[in-house]
Amino acid sequence: MMNEDDKLFLDRITAYAEEVMADMDAEKTRISVQLDKLRPIMETIAQEQNASVEDVFIRYMDLASTAGAKKQEQFKQDYLDFDDLKI
Repeated sequence: MMNEDDKLFLDRITAYAEEVMADMDAEKTRISVQLDKLRPIMETIAQEQNASVEDVFIRYMDLASTAGAKKQEQFKQDYLDFDDLKI
């Protein structure tokens, strides 16, 4: 389960990503290009937390992966619940 600090951390990077990559198709854009776009916010957070940019990146990837898995699981549950309606 994600604690409040993790949620704020993830939300901050996600909001920044939505702003700077609004016109970018994530599925068609190389990861290296996406990471270059995220570098400024990761550098800022690294300075604030006295951590390395690499540590911020790893934490972000771990939290984003966990959040993505939870969304996928929720989608499956919702789909199963809908499927049970047998309309």
